[in-house]
Amino acid sequence: MSGKAEILTTGPFATIQDLGRPGLAAVGVGRAGAADRGSLRLANRLVGNPEGHAALEVTLGGLRLRVSEHTTVAVTGAEVPVRAGRRAAAPNAPIALRPGEELTLGTADRGLRCYVAVRGGFDVRPVLGARSTDTMGRLGPAVLTPGMTLPIGDVAGPPPAVDLAPRGRLPDEPTLRVTPGPRLDWFTSAALSTLVSTPYTVTAELDRIGIRLAGTALTRARAGELAPEACVPGALQVPPSGVPILFLADHPVTGGYPVPAVVEEPDLDIAAQLRPGQRLRFTLA
Repeated sequence: MSGKAEILTTGPFATIQDLGRPGLAAVGVGRAGAADRGSLRLANRLVGNPEGHAALEVTLGGLRLRVSEHTTVAVTGAEVPVRAGRRAAAPNAPIALRPGEELTLGTADRGLRCYVAVRGGFDVRPVLGARSTDTMGRLGPAVLTPGMTLPIGDVAGPPPAVDLAPRGRLPDEPTLRVTPGPRLDWFTSAALSTLVSTPYTVTAELDRIGIRLAGTALTRARAGELAPEACVPGALQVPPSGVPILFLADHPVTGGYPVPAVVEEPDLDIAAQLRPGQRLRFTLA
């Protein structure tokens, strides 16, 4: 083992995430894992870890932790002020911490979720092969609370060879690529055109399961109920209101509403950073 990290504050919501549990939907287990997978992978690379090591996913910042040994950490994702001990530190870069020093995240200026990786990874007990907290299935590590102590593992690669990994700013009004979904025929011929020609707004009803949007309703061509069927991350499921819900990392493995379109998986990293009140658009891939 390579020491431990004590959680002092968590901010609004924080969990442990890796790349999740793929391949278990047939037995009712969702993939879960980091909502912004690219940011988790980058954080791990910056501290010399394999990309799939467990890290912390922190909503809107506000996390503070203390390490017991010399280690290296990195913060990626949402744009958030970072301090290491009494020093200002840069996101998207390796950060050295001494024994007893604290890593502190301020409030995110842009984006929703930031990721904290530590060299060696957070070595909590895996559940079904992953160290991800699944908030819908209630699997994996508990949601983080102040006072928790997390073990730090000792499996890592060579130290990182970069001082900084510059990233572009998160867009104010992102455009997400979509492909036609399995139940597009449940909607009128104009529905897909409506989806990709009008903006939608992120409501306050969002979490790791999905994002409820506000905007132009999609008109159904078929009434009645749809039997539950498999869903994937990025599915745009349309409830009776006609306005889509975008499924994210902890989405249910089945759904009873029709899915006229699916967001391309690479664009889900952007979707994971959307904040309430933010506008977005869709375009055909």
